Amino acid sequence: MARPLFQTLYARLALGLFLLLVTVGGLFTVLSLYSVREYSAAVNQALNRDLASHLVSDRNLVTGGRINHSELERLFELYMTINPSIEIYLLDQEGLILSYSANPAKIKRKHVSLEPIHRLLENPQAYPLQGDDPRSHDRRKVFSVTPVPNAENPTGYLYVVLRGEEYDFVESMVHSDRLMQMGGGALGISLFVGLLAGLVFFRLLTRRLSRLTARVEAFEAEAKGAMNTGDAEDNGVAGDDVDYLAARFDQMAARIAGQLELLKDKDHQRRQLVAQVSHDLRTPLASIQGYLETLGMKQQELSPEERRRFLNVALAETLRLSKLVDELFELAALDARERQPFAEPFMPAELLHDVVQKHRPKAEQAGVTLSIVSVQPAMVLADIAMTERVLDNLIGNAIDHSPKDAKVELSVSADSDGVEICVRDGGEGIASADIEHVFDPFYQAPGAIRNGHAGLGLAIARRMAELQRGKVSVESQPGAGARFSFWLPLADSTAKESTAL
Repeated sequence: MARPLFQTLYARLALGLFLLLVTVGGLFTVLSLYSVREYSAAVNQALNRDLASHLVSDRNLVTGGRINHSELERLFELYMTINPSIEIYLLDQEGLILSYSANPAKIKRKHVSLEPIHRLLENPQAYPLQGDDPRSHDRRKVFSVTPVPNAENPTGYLYVVLRGEEYDFVESMVHSDRLMQMGGGALGISLFVGLLAGLVFFRLLTRRLSRLTARVEAFEAEAKGAMNTGDAEDNGVAGDDVDYLAARFDQMAARIAGQLELLKDKDHQRRQLVAQVSHDLRTPLASIQGYLETLGMKQQELSPEERRRFLNVALAETLRLSKLVDELFELAALDARERQPFAEPFMPAELLHDVVQKHRPKAEQAGVTLSIVSVQPAMVLADIAMTERVLDNLIGNAIDHSPKDAKVELSVSADSDGVEICVRDGGEGIASADIEHVFDPFYQAPGAIRNGHAGLGLAIARRMAELQRGKVSVESQPGAGARFSFWLPLADSTAKESTAL
C-alpha cells in the first residue's frame, strides 16, 4: 500500500519551505516597516534641518540680541493651528524647558538631553538623529534646533520636534492600514511565488527518491504476497521516505545476514550429507563388489549353496542401494518442491487400516504386535499417496525400533482443527539430546545399531506433512518408547484457510 502523502519527504520539505517563507516574510515585513519609518524620519529631518533657524529669522524672534517672547507666543499659537505636526520648545543652556507650543497637560518632561542637540549643531549631516520627546519619558524623535539669540552668544535653544504627537496620530490613522495592506500583499505574493518555485524544485529533487520508495513498496508487497503472509506483522514505519528506506535497508541487511548464516548452515549440512551419502553408498557397493569378486575368483571352489547365498546377499545389497538412491531423489524433489500434493477429501482412519494390513507381515516376522487402539472418524483434505507414505515411514520406523514381543499401538483422534494419527512403539526411546535431530537426513543416534536404513524416512515424512499443511512431531523418554504424531487439518478448516488466503 502506498505511503500517505504527508509522510513523504516531498510533503515535509514543502511544509518546511512554507514555514521558512512565512518566517522570512514576517521578518522582512517588520524590518521593512522599521526601515520605512527610519527612512521617513531621516528625510523629514534632512528637509527640516534649518527649520528652527528659519523660524528665528523669519518671525523676528530675536530683537536687539534678546528673545522676543511676545513674538514667540504668537509663533506657538500660529503653528499649533497651521502645522500641528511640529512642536516648538524654548530651552535654556541646561536643557530646561522654558516655554512650548504643545498642550501643557501632555508635557511629561521638564528637561531634555543636550547631547543630541550638540551633536547635530556640530555635524548638521548626522541624521537621522533623535532627541528627547517632552511628551514622553522614554520616546525620542527627530528634531531641528538652533541657538538663540545667536550662535556667538547663546542663552538657550529653539528646539523643534519634527514628528510630534499629532503627526504620529495622523500617521497611524492614515498609513498603518495602508502599510499593512502593502506589506501583507507583498508577503502573500512572495510566499506564493516562493512556495510554487520551491514545490517545483523539490518535486524535481525528490521524484527519484519517490520512485525508489514506490519500487521498494511494490517489491515488499509482492514478496509478502508470494510468501502468503496475510497475517504478517505490520511493518509500518513512522517518518518520511528516507526513514522508510532506512528501515527497509536495516531489515534487508538483517535478512541477508540471516540468509548468510542459513547458507553457512546449509553448506555445512550439504557437506555432511555428501559425506554420509558417500558412506551409505559405499557400504552396499563394497559388499556387492566383494561378494561378486569372490564368486568370480572362487566359483569352482564354492558349493551351489554358497554361490546362492553370495548371490542373495549381493541382490539384497543391490535392493538396499536402489532404495537409498530412490529416497535421495525423493528427498531432493521434496526440498525443491518439484513434487506437489494433490489434495482430496478422505477418511484417514480407513487409510490407516489399509497401511496396518500392509505392515502386519513385517511386524509378525519381527515378533511385534501391531494394533489400532482407538479411532475417531473425521475427514481431511490431503494427498492420499503422501499420507500413506508418511504412515509407512512412521509405522516401519516403529517396528524397526521395537524389540521382540513389544507392541506398536496406533490411534486416530480429532478436534475442531484437525486429525492426529499417533504411532507409539515399545522401543528404548530417544534421548533428549537426540530428539531435535531425529528428522534430520542421515541422522543416527550415537551408539545406535544401523539396521540397513539410511535415516531418510523420517526426514521424508516431515517434508510430506509440511507440504500438506500438516506436521509431524515426536515425544519420547529414554526407556519408555517413542510417540510420533502426524497431524493434518480438517477438510472444512483447510478449505476456509485457502479461501481466506
